[in-house]
Amino acid sequence: MTIFSKIVSGEIPAYVVAETIDFLAFLDINPLAEGHVLVIPKKEIDYIFDLDDELYTGLQIFAKIIAGGIKKAIPCIKVGVAVIGLEVPHAHIHLIPMNHVSDLNFSRPKLTFTPEQLEATMEKIREALKIEE
Repeated sequence: MTIFSKIVSGEIPAYVVAETIDFLAFLDINPLAEGHVLVIPKKEIDYIFDLDDELYTGLQIFAKIIAGGIKKAIPCIKVGVAVIGLEVPHAHIHLIPMNHVSDLNFSRPKLTFTPEQLEATMEKIREALKIEE
């Protein structure tokens, strides 16, 4: 069972910004930027291109909705998208607020936020998503 599956099951807490029956979006606790969100299918499948077409397209549509909320909540030019999938064997999409191409550099040091800061960011994105609906 991956760490993401443990988040889905509630074994590990997370800063959840949105959830559906099939998908979950939560803050990355080792972010590249404030508002860096991970979007996952709740079903544990390692490789994103192993998702069946329905789950894959649903994940992309869910990610698009979440990106809209991030863009409204966090000052940025665009929300960048990255799929790497080497660290956690559970398909996931990174949504990262960006103002420069270098904001998507996964080799640079990650940021650290307090639980209070993460909670505040989560709430800002949740509020922005309510506007989306």
